[in-house]
Amino acid sequence: MMNSRERVQAALNHQEPDRVPFDLGGTPMSGMHTIAYKNLRQFLDLPPVDIRISDTIQQLAVIDNDLTDYLKVDIHNIAPRSSAAYNLVYQDEGNYTTYTDEWGIGWRKPKKGGLYYDMYRWPLAPYDTVEEIKANYVWPDPTDPNRFAGLREKALKTIEQGKAVVIGSISAGISEMHAWTRGFEKYFTDFYLYPDVAEYIMDVVVDIKMVFWEKALEQVGDLVDVVIEADDLAGQKNLFFHPDQYRQFIKPRHTKLFQYIKSKTSAKLFYHCDGALVPILWDLIESGIDILNPVQKSAAGIDYQQLKKEYGKDLTFWGAGIDTQLVFDRGTPEQVRADVKENIEIMAPGGGYIFTPIHNTQATVPPENYIAMWETLREYGVY
Repeated sequence: MMNSRERVQAALNHQEPDRVPFDLGGTPMSGMHTIAYKNLRQFLDLPPVDIRISDTIQQLAVIDNDLTDYLKVDIHNIAPRSSAAYNLVYQDEGNYTTYTDEWGIGWRKPKKGGLYYDMYRWPLAPYDTVEEIKANYVWPDPTDPNRFAGLREKALKTIEQGKAVVIGSISAGISEMHAWTRGFEKYFTDFYLYPDVAEYIMDVVVDIKMVFWEKALEQVGDLVDVVIEADDLAGQKNLFFHPDQYRQFIKPRHTKLFQYIKSKTSAKLFYHCDGALVPILWDLIESGIDILNPVQKSAAGIDYQQLKKEYGKDLTFWGAGIDTQLVFDRGTPEQVRADVKENIEIMAPGGGYIFTPIHNTQATVPPENYIAMWETLREYGVY
């Protein structure tokens, strides 16, 4: 029988391992909301724990070892730290709890019924010229040693445990950071009104990421199996912009960044993008991605049989486990089992498949449904 790391490596190399690898908490897009985590632990009669947060914005829980052991999780993320100069400080602002991240972006969560932190302040929104941004904004320092403290030790420990090693980036994607620093109204109009501002922001983010990856991969490039990058470029029905705009403004920068990363490590490049991204999928493959996540089944143009046929030799599909929009929290355990079985039957043949729900397990997912998903994977995810 393979260990977890061997299982993942085989799948990533488009070989059939002993069984389909399983991910929970290995990426910021395959985690579990703290509420769902508490409910699942109670359902499984696991002892109470002080729930730690792995992702403040999404309110994802750190998955404790007793649960990863129980579920036989194959993946572990050696997440880099923030800058030593940054301290996360929560503020009380009326009906909201707020904080500012190290990019100067403001986030808030409603005190009553809030499940996540949403953006409400964008540091570059007031500035419509490159000169204004240069005069008024200080970018995060990607070289801060605190970001990389203990990375190699964490990677070696993960390998000793027989699990695959995943490492995440310093920030969201280059296009996302354009949106998150400018605000979404200006994000959608910058390509028309202020293209020099859009290009400047993305170029700086690419430079920051390249410096970060140089430092990180100096330490663990020989140990990691998967490197995470992301950029949400699509919604439920369409891309956020015309494919030609992607090719003009974003693809050259994706290619520069992704090829740089791949020059520093033999690890596979994981790329996250929700939504209806099929019109630019070949462009993303050309830019250098090896893995697509989360493969959103309910988005326009996402047909698993067609994706596996057309792109399955070029991409590993990391996700595609259970429809989180229509089935996971709303369906019965029987409906969950049917969806999971169908997905495995399509995606598993030939390898190139890491099973996890389509994005994070949300607060409203019943633990019965989570276990129904997992049991179905254990039953049918065998080669």
